[in-house]
This record gives sequence, C-alpha cells and structure tokens, in this order.
Amino acid sequence: MSAPRHVIVTGATGTIGRATVQALLRRGHEVVAVVRPGALAKSPNAGLPATARVCEADVMDAEALVRVALAGRTADAWVSCLASRTGEPADAWAVDHRAHQQLLAALRAHGLQQVVLLSALCVQKPLLAFQHAKLAFEAELRASGLRWSIVRPTAFFKSLSGQLARVKAGKPFLVFGDGRLTACKPISDRDLAEYLAGCLDEPSRHDRVLPIGGPGPAITPLDQVAMLSQLLGREVRVKPVPVRLFDAIAGTLGLLGRVMPPLRAKAELARIGRYYATESMLVWDAAAGRYDADATPEFGTDTLQAHYAALLGGRADAGLGDHAVFR
Repeated sequence: MSAPRHVIVTGATGTIGRATVQALLRRGHEVVAVVRPGALAKSPNAGLPATARVCEADVMDAEALVRVALAGRTADAWVSCLASRTGEPADAWAVDHRAHQQLLAALRAHGLQQVVLLSALCVQKPLLAFQHAKLAFEAELRASGLRWSIVRPTAFFKSLSGQLARVKAGKPFLVFGDGRLTACKPISDRDLAEYLAGCLDEPSRHDRVLPIGGPGPAITPLDQVAMLSQLLGREVRVKPVPVRLFDAIAGTLGLLGRVMPPLRAKAELARIGRYYATESMLVWDAAAGRYDADATPEFGTDTLQAHYAALLGGRADAGLGDHAVFR
C-alpha cells in the first residue's frame, strides 16, 4: 500500500459513496467528501465518519467546488461515485458528462494525479442517453494523461431488492419474460467500495477499464425467487410481465412528447426499464454475440442471499432511493 494521499470523493452521499469514504479512511487516506448543499443541516457531518472532512458544494460549479474542497491544497486523487439520479437525457449529459468533464479540468489545475471513476457495466452495449454520456467522459478521462481506473460494476444489491417488501407481504415476484432473460453477479456496496479504494494502490488496476461483479455464480430473477422462498419458508409466487409493456409505454410517451416535451424524458425512463428487463449485467462477448458469466470478474465475499436474509430479518436497510420500484 502506498503512502496516504489527499483524496476527493464526489457522490459521497449515496450508499456506494458512503462505503467508499469508509474504505479510503481504513486505508489511511485523507478524505474530503463532497456532499450536496444542505446535507450538513440534516445530520452531523452528513452521516459520514468524523475523520472525513465533509464539504457542501454544487457539482455543477466545478471552480467553486474545488475552492471549498481543496482549501488551497493540491488533490492527489479523485474518486467519483457521482451519477445522474434519473438517467433522463438532460440529467445524464449534465452530470455523467459535463460535471465530470469540468471537475476533471478544475482538479487537474490543482495537481490531480489519479482518477478512479465508478461507471456502469451497461455502457458496453450503449442504447440509452446516460450510457452515451458516461462513455463520452470515459473517453476524455482515458485521453487525459492522468493515471485512471474505470470501474464498471454489475448489478448492485439494492437494485435487486426492490421487490422484497411486496414479496414479504405475500404478493408475487414480478419477472419479465420467463424469468431467465437476464443474469448478473451482484456486488455489495461494501465489496465495491473496497475494490474502488484498492484502485489507488493496485498497479494491475491502473489505466484499465475494469468490469467487476460480486462472488458468483450468475443469478437470474428466478434464482432470486428461489432464495426468497428458502428464506421465507414458503413458495414465492411468480407473475410474468410482458416486455412489450415497456415498448407500449415508451411509444405512447414518445408520441405525446412531440406536443408535451416533458414526456420525452418519461419515454426515456421506459426505455431504461426495458433495457434492464432484457439485458444481462455480465461481460458482453461481442464476437460471440452473448453475455459471458465466466468472463465476468468476481470480487468480495458478500452474497445476495445473505443480504436478503438481513433485510427480511430487519438487520439492514435496503437503501433503495431511486431503485424503489415494484412496490
């Protein structure tokens, strides 16, 4: 492990950002966590460890953020867990691309040497605005001349926890198609945070695009149903939902968006829903035209089943946020 460094973390108030701040502190780094304006008024140190320096700043104002976060010092490294909240086109290009682009330029002017970027595995098959926005910044980071690591995780535990409340209440688990359309190797916030923090020191992760999942094997929605049935001690019912429902919603909203522009963004949300209903979060083998579970790297020890057990037992919080769907 290298000497402690001065590390700026953006996106620090999300569950992954919080875990990453903790992981960096455990490694002895000096961490400045950037949080949204007003966050400090809601809880002491915005709920982050007291050993982190927390500052409020608008990520869309790069120069002001750098002044507040650095306070006249240089930035050794920047770890970004920042992402658009909705994935709608305007939001995606503003946050996933422009805010990152401007922060990169501003931090470089203050001695930045290394960047660890939390991206997404889905950008390997880009069909959506937020994927193109992420790829645009990835390309700029790779061409920056700085040391970089672009981490593309598979599904998060929280993205697979949205149906627990309804299943616990006796409602069926909703699946698209036959429940085997997609698969992933979900990774916990804690394991992903450790991986991100390790990118600062591990040479094999430098200047590389890094797909990463949790411990295997790959899991389908029907595998989730089997886990929940075992944990609840009863058979969990399954209700198929046709994928064409997303097409109908997106098509309708797209047409209405011609006269009511705000609905265009809603159409994009339907397209995002369809993407995740039909595309696996595994490494894509372009030559073979298929997703490859064996080629998807694994990291960590936390399992989805253990996470489900903790949620059902009231020992953990799903932290769903924008993943709170299928109520």
